Formats: sequence, C-alpha cells, structure tokens
Amino acid sequence: MSLCNKILSAILLLLSITVHSQDLNEQEIESLQVSIDNYLKQAQTSINEHKYFKAQQNLEFALKNASVLDNKKSLGLIYSKMGKTNYALEAPEDAVKMLIKASELQRFAKDYINLAETYKTLGDVYTYTKEYSKALDYYKSAETYFSQEDLHKYETEAILKKGKVLLAIGDKKKAIKAFEHANDLANKHQLKKISSATLFSLAKAQENDNLDLALKNANTAFSIAKENNYSNILSDGYLILSNLYEKSNNLKLANLYLKAHMKVSDSLLQEKRSYLAAEKAQLLTANRTEFQDSKEADLEAESDFSTFDQLTTILSIALITILSLLTLSLYKNNNIRLKSNNILHKKNSELIVAMEKAELASRTKANFLSTVTHELRTPLYAVTGLTNMLLDEDPKPEQVQHLKSLKFSGDYLLTFINDILQINKIEANKVDIEAEVFNLKKKISNVISALNNSALDNNIKIHFEYDERLPLNYNSDQLKISQILINLIGNSIKFTKDGDIWVRAKKIDENNGLYNILFEVEDNGIGISKEKQEHMFESFSQGSIQINRKYGGTGLGLSIVKGLIDILKGKIYLKSELGKGSTFYFELPMQYTEQVVKEKEVNYFKDVEEVKLDNVKILVVEDNKINQMITKKILNKMKLNCDVVDNGEAAVDKVQNGNYDVVLMDIHMPGISGIEATKLIRAFDKDLTIFALTAVTIEDKMQEFDEAGFTDIISKPFKQEDFEKKLYEALIVKQN
Repeated sequence: MSLCNKILSAILLLLSITVHSQDLNEQEIESLQVSIDNYLKQAQTSINEHKYFKAQQNLEFALKNASVLDNKKSLGLIYSKMGKTNYALEAPEDAVKMLIKASELQRFAKDYINLAETYKTLGDVYTYTKEYSKALDYYKSAETYFSQEDLHKYETEAILKKGKVLLAIGDKKKAIKAFEHANDLANKHQLKKISSATLFSLAKAQENDNLDLALKNANTAFSIAKENNYSNILSDGYLILSNLYEKSNNLKLANLYLKAHMKVSDSLLQEKRSYLAAEKAQLLTANRTEFQDSKEADLEAESDFSTFDQLTTILSIALITILSLLTLSLYKNNNIRLKSNNILHKKNSELIVAMEKAELASRTKANFLSTVTHELRTPLYAVTGLTNMLLDEDPKPEQVQHLKSLKFSGDYLLTFINDILQINKIEANKVDIEAEVFNLKKKISNVISALNNSALDNNIKIHFEYDERLPLNYNSDQLKISQILINLIGNSIKFTKDGDIWVRAKKIDENNGLYNILFEVEDNGIGISKEKQEHMFESFSQGSIQINRKYGGTGLGLSIVKGLIDILKGKIYLKSELGKGSTFYFELPMQYTEQVVKEKEVNYFKDVEEVKLDNVKILVVEDNKINQMITKKILNKMKLNCDVVDNGEAAVDKVQNGNYDVVLMDIHMPGISGIEATKLIRAFDKDLTIFALTAVTIEDKMQEFDEAGFTDIISKPFKQEDFEKKLYEALIVKQN
C-alpha cells in the first residue's frame, strides 16, 4: 500500500469515528458484553501479576465497548479498576478522578458491592495522600455497604484500615476499638491474613500503654504471618516488633527485627520495580518495532511516488493538519470541561458521603432515643404506680405532701420524655395527619375546661370567643389542634398571675368549604422581651434562665407547637411586650363538613354494674418484679383477679391450658419477646383480647404490633382511668 493510500485510509477512519452507528441487535450486544467481560478478566489477571500497564490497555479496550453499550454497571467496574491501577502506579490524582466516576455510575446502577470496593480504594488513596478525614469517611461507607451485603472479609478489611487511619490521626482509643472489632470478625470467619495484620496494628496502638500485651499480640501476628508466608504483612510486622523490643530494652532482638524488615522491604520494593521496569521495556520494544516497520514501508513506497501522488499527499497533509487543529481545539475545550466535571463529580461524591453519614447519625440518634426512653419509662412505671398506691392508702398527713411532690416529679419527667420523643418524630418527618370529623367549638371548650383548674389556682379567668361566621364541624386532625391549644393556653396560665386569658377563633376567608381560621391565645402576664421573641420557637428555649428557674418547664412546648402547625400547613406569629402580656396567633386551613359528629361514650368500671368482675380472668406477662406487683395491685383494686408469668414461653403455655379473658403482654422479655408470644397465641386463638403493655415508643412500633395481632396498646406508665377504660371496653364487648 502506498503512503498516499495509507493517509487517505487514516482520514476515512477519523471521519468514520464521528458517525454514530445504527442500533445494535441482540447478538451484537451479547458479543460486545462477552468482549467486555474478557477484557476485565485479563485486566484483573494483569493487576494480580503487577502488570499494571497491560491492565490499563485491557481496561481501555473494555471501556470503548462498554461506552457503546452504555452499560452503567460495567462502566462503573472499569473506572473502579482504572482507579486501582493508577493508585498502584502512584498517580493519586488520576486514581481519584477514575474512582469518583466509578462511584457515581455504581450508585446509579445500584451496584452496592462494587461501590463498597470503590469507597475502600478511595480510602486507600486518601490515606496515601494523608487526607485522613476523607479516608475515614470512605472507609466507614465501605464498611456499611460490605456489612449490608454480608461480605465479611471485605468488611473486616475496611474496619482494619479505618483503625489505621484513626491511629494515624492520634485517636488511639477508637483505633484500638476498631482493631479489636476487626480481629473478632477475622477470627470468626477464619481470615488469617487479616487477623495477622490486625494484631500487628493492635500491638502498635498498645505499645505505650501496655507493652506486654502489645508484644503478645505482635508475636501471635508474627507466627501467623510467618507460617503462611505473608510477605507484605511481615515487612510491617518486623518493624513493629523492632520498635516494641527497643522499648522493652531488648536491643539485640530490636536490631535483628529491624534488619529483617529492611531485607523484606527492599526485596518487595525491588520486586515491584522489576515488574514495572520489565513491563515498560516490553512496551518500548513493541513501539520501537512498530516504528521501524513503518519507516521501512515508507522507504519502499517513496520510489513509487508520481507527481499526482505528491500532489495528493500535500492535499492530504493539509487536510490532516486542519483536522488536527480542529481536534486539538476540541481536545482543549473537552479537557477544560472534563476538569470542571471532575471537580463537580468529586464534590458531589463527597456530599453524598456526608449525606450518608448524616443519615447514619440520624438513625443512631433515633435508636438511642428509643432505647433510652424505654429504659426511663420502665422505672417511671414503678415510681408513678407506687406513688398513686401510697396516696390511695391513707398516708399520714405529713407524708401526703412528699408523695404529691414525688407524683409531680414523676409526671414532669414523663412529660419531658414524651416531649423529646415528639420533637424527634417531628424532625424525622414521622408525624402523619390523622383527619376525623369533630366539632371545633366543643373541642376548644373541652381544652379550656381541662385547664380551668390550673387557671383558677393562679386566679386567672379564661374567656372564649368563637366567630359566629364559622361553622362548627370540620374534617381535620383534632388531636394535633388540641395539643397546640393545650401548649399555648398552658403557657399563658404558667406565666400569668391574677389576670385574664382570651381564647379566640376567627374566620379569615373561605374557598369551596376550605376555611382559613385564625386562632388567638392572649394573656396579660409577664410578657416576652423583643430579644427573646426571635428564639421562642426553638427547642429548649425559654425567656431566660431566671424565668426557667421560677416557672419551670423544658422549653420544648413552643417548638412542638411550631412543628405541629407546620405539619398542618399553617403559620404562627407572636406579639408580646414585656410586663404587658403576650398574644400567640396561628392560622390553620380546615375543611368544613356537613357530616354528623359521632359522640363517643366514656365508661369506667365505677359507672357500670353489668360487668361481672368475679368471673374475669386476666393474665399479666411481665418480667420486672416491681412492675408485676404494681399491675397486680391496680387490678386487685379494681376487684379483678390475675395470674402473673415472667416470660413469653410461659404465657403461651398458660393461654393454651387456661381460659383467660384478657392478656396484658409486656414486649421486652428474656427468651421470646411479647410480639413473638402474641403471634404464637394467635395461631390457636384469634379472639383473645391481648393488650401490649409496653414502654416502647408506640408510633415507631405500631405496624409491628398490628401485624402481631394485638387488640390494643397500653403505654407505660399509664393513667389508671385510661387503663380502666380499655379493660372495660374489652370485657363488656365479650360479655355482650
């Protein structure tokens, strides 16, 4: 072939690259995918053999084919392996670019296993560049994904590397905890190599605090590494042993291990250099041979040039020059765009990791609050229950005030716990609107009646004004509206003495039955300064420390009010002047309805004679001895008999062999839980009344309780009248 023809062929090839090919058929797609998989296998083999340049060539071929298919999963895997080869070739910037691209593609493809591996490699790169904060974030993310996929080997490795980073930044306590966790997992899953590396790292962390233990761990690690010939681990291990023996003043052994470290380290370095040098030489030879062949072909073709060939060659060179300039221009523009994209991708990836970190922290906080509140509610059940019993048992006059103070403290603590839980639920968007038909005027009147005794104690008169233009019945969440009013009116009562409170409901406007209603709660109490008004709706906010000390309160009430009003799509405002009083305004959109409000009858044991209490059999399932005693006394006081068991297995046996009307089932117990016990009972008795008597956060477990088959839930600690009401409703239905 003449030089002219070669040039023309090259031009045609360049032009053909810009033309988009027709859609591929299934056979072509399958063939390309097989080709991608083969290139990836060859690349992995080359990586394992430390032939990184050859691996890069195979990955580039794989990338071309994967780009044609636009296979996100394959592209993500290719970029991830490219990042690894760049890291191995000590090109961290290129490695980060490839790995960031890989992580975006893998997240899109939901390829979480390979995403975890990419995160781990990013951690390695940032550890190499000593950007420890970023490295730590990526190792934690990798650990989370590996754990979710049950990839114990890789999870253990990520924990080990996380520990090394923690040690590098000086957080020795957390580092030791990470190493111990990694060692436990390594032993559990028989990962000898990781166990050896972990014990060496643990010894390094312990060297200043417990030298004997550090030496013991290091020698155990050395035995495992030596027995299995783990060269890389031995290299670091020799150095750690040398430092430990130097600290223990055994200079002979310290010197011996230092020499061993230098020998193994030099050997590994030499081996790596020889791999890379041989591969570079091979590539240079191949390129040189190709260049020589090309020159010989050019010399043979020169003798065949004619005048026409020369003219064609000049035109071809001119065309190639123009194309080259255009290509160069496009390349520069593309390079600038790629750099910008890489920066954006990197920042985006870091933001996603930060978001994952925040979500993990949020889940941890929610779990912590759930556990703590359960642990607080259980003893509170005992405190409030015993206090009520003592007050009912004719205490001495001098004891009454102490018991009332104890009851007040228990009620206050319970309110505080419930407020914290509600704030947590509002912040986590776990509060749903539960609309029902109700009479608004009657609802506000009931709230005022409930708070009137507290108002009278402070010599306060509450005035209620309801706009005549407003209808009575609405379909909205009456429970949340009650809670808002209780908090606002309760606040006014607390900060007013010998005064008045005005509660108003006014019409703003109406559109197709949707009323905008303005609620006002006005008082002539102590008022709020301008400075404090800006922060009144924040959590734990009070007017001042002095006010907090004098009037009490947690500072969560108004924060809850603001959260509930936001959920109901309303707005709240405050107008106040120090020493002259305060007015809270809030607007709510409420849907008018012509539906008739169904009144619910409230019945208690003391009002009803038709329930034959002597025949009622109740089973109490409770593992806490104090709570057993309290529940039994409450039931006996109601003239009800009960049996008590302290675990789920015994409860199932009792129900099978007895004839009970009601079961009061605790949730957290040794052996099987109350939920599991209820499922077992429901397998042979569908109609038995089973109450979940629990201190857990009900809203978070409601679905689980429903699925288990509970009739209803009684939250601990409970008010006795609520307890009586639910028991009565269950028993009267059975007897009718």
